[in-house]
Amino acid sequence: MTFKPRILGLALAGLVLGAVGLVGVARLAPARADAATARQQLAQSLTLFAQGNATAARSHALKAVNQDQSWGLAHTVLARTYLALGEGQAAEGELRRARDSGFDMARAHQLYAEAWLLQGDPQRALTEAAQTTPRYRLYGLRIAARALAAQGKLPQAQRLLATVLRATDGRDGRAWTDLGRVRQQSSDLGGAIEAADRALAIDRGNVDALVLRGELVRGQYGLIAALPWFETALKVDPWRHDALIQYAATLGDAGRYSAMLEMTRRALAARRGSPQALYLQAVMAARAGNDDLARSLLQRTNGALAGQPGLLLLGGMLDYRAGAYQQAIDQWRGLLSLQPMNLDARRLLGAALLKSGDARGALDTVRAIAVRGDADSYVLGLAGRAFEQTDERDWAARLLDRAAIPARDDTTPFGSDSPVADAAGALDRRPNDPLLAVAYIRGLIDDGRPGTALAEAQQLARQSPGAPQAHLLVGDSLMTMDRFDAAAAAYARAANLRFDEATMLRAVEALDRAGDRRKAATTLALFLSQNPQNITALRLTGHWQIASGDWDAAITTLEGLRARLGNRDAALLAELGIAYAGAGDVDTARLYAAAAYRLAPLNPAATDAFGWALFRAGENKGALELMRKAVSIAPDHAGLRWHIAQVEAELGLQDSARADIALALADPRFADAAAARALLASLKG
Repeated sequence: MTFKPRILGLALAGLVLGAVGLVGVARLAPARADAATARQQLAQSLTLFAQGNATAARSHALKAVNQDQSWGLAHTVLARTYLALGEGQAAEGELRRARDSGFDMARAHQLYAEAWLLQGDPQRALTEAAQTTPRYRLYGLRIAARALAAQGKLPQAQRLLATVLRATDGRDGRAWTDLGRVRQQSSDLGGAIEAADRALAIDRGNVDALVLRGELVRGQYGLIAALPWFETALKVDPWRHDALIQYAATLGDAGRYSAMLEMTRRALAARRGSPQALYLQAVMAARAGNDDLARSLLQRTNGALAGQPGLLLLGGMLDYRAGAYQQAIDQWRGLLSLQPMNLDARRLLGAALLKSGDARGALDTVRAIAVRGDADSYVLGLAGRAFEQTDERDWAARLLDRAAIPARDDTTPFGSDSPVADAAGALDRRPNDPLLAVAYIRGLIDDGRPGTALAEAQQLARQSPGAPQAHLLVGDSLMTMDRFDAAAAAYARAANLRFDEATMLRAVEALDRAGDRRKAATTLALFLSQNPQNITALRLTGHWQIASGDWDAAITTLEGLRARLGNRDAALLAELGIAYAGAGDVDTARLYAAAAYRLAPLNPAATDAFGWALFRAGENKGALELMRKAVSIAPDHAGLRWHIAQVEAELGLQDSARADIALALADPRFADAAAARALLASLKG
């Protein structure tokens, strides 16, 4: 038996220690004549691994193994690259081959632990990590921390990672990355951002940290701002699967579908049969209306994403559109069990239950949002039809009447289904659980105790300054107390951590009600610049463009929405009618407004839009008839009163015009007060 000298020198040994967590080199010389090539390939693999390019490192490690299949170290290095790429099963296979080649497996407990973790067995990972030898203790602690996090034991995970960082004087970039993930899972987004930044300060080529920072930026600033982070990660490792998936998903949400498709194809090339890539392609197919293709792509995931919220939402939509209502119900119920405050899921489940004939089940699902003052017309109509089917016609009439009214009460946060006393009891038993604290404070708000809610929310925000939810609760409490400036400031603190749709809507409303419409518009525009496909933001933008008389911009915004949503949205068509009328295109205005009225003849917004289009076309008597109908349905709506007053003034009905202007001016939020006062003054003259 011959012995191999130290083949790679001290520099290579350092790479093995730092990147792989193994010491020494294999003792036995390769049996094949191409041992030198194997050594060169392994050296290149370790160099690339240290640079962050785990995919290329895997390629060279594979070549080393192919050159000398009896070299245990090469198999172990290959296993380490598989672990970095998130492929636990492949890593386990290589570790088994390393063992069979004589490698000392006492040096690989931490690697086995990570392989078990990646295969979804955190308890086995913990057991294996506990056997890690002292030389690799910190690596083992990192894996143990991730395993604890996978079990939901987040404080314990953070304590283990703090131990690693103390032992390394804060110089372990992988530990900072792991800590960032745990903090993200804990909803401490400020802490997660700090950890990701610390990891990248240590190593700008840390692909995992770059991907994490991209995810955090996506929530913090928006889709467009996140793209460069994923692009930077892919410059380091062009075929890193996780980076490709996050990049593709972000491109898709930003409306860049061609680029999204290219990235999903690259992800499939990087990882054959990638269920995440197939899911994203299914989403694209469903958006394009190709449901058969979408279903085929989902089937090819072979259940790998079963139970994931996105898959449940998409699968339910495909079933619903195919008329398979029970299957849709099953999927959306599963989604609500994971995300009970997902309002879209509640709407969808309620619609599916009603379609299946379960009116009582539909009511139980949507009641919590239908009784809210800011319930949208779809939910109100859904609940109203459900009440009709259960012969509760008085409730049905009330809800259907509300569904036809264009104005809704101010937005309020979706509260807790549990009584506040139950939430308080649960919090007493687990006082350090932030989720229970959130539920308790929401219950206080719902219970009409804003002062107590504010004090609790402020305490939570002091304890968890990096949690956006805490700042949102402060803002929500202040909004119920009509302290709009202070609420806007709280929402701004939340937006600095997570600027999503819910935070944007709160911030815009608070600023608007505080009298700072310019800053509210800037906030909306900033959100839309980062999330250009967001339907809610586009609707609100179009509405505000109409309110400010920016007709051409409103037409562009609303026509873009119509191209996506189709011609069955009465509210959208009504606003298009108003916008075209304002721009002087009365023929197109009449076309859209009439279509809206045909779809929803009892909707006062559609009725008013049709009347306004007729008025701008000079058909005053027809306009007056329609506007009287609109006002009779929604007598307290200032905008409708202002429209009918202008028609009445044109027809010489001055007393009626004065009365309607007075009613409009009685609303402190009426946006056209100056014009209304001017018309009123002319009528008095």
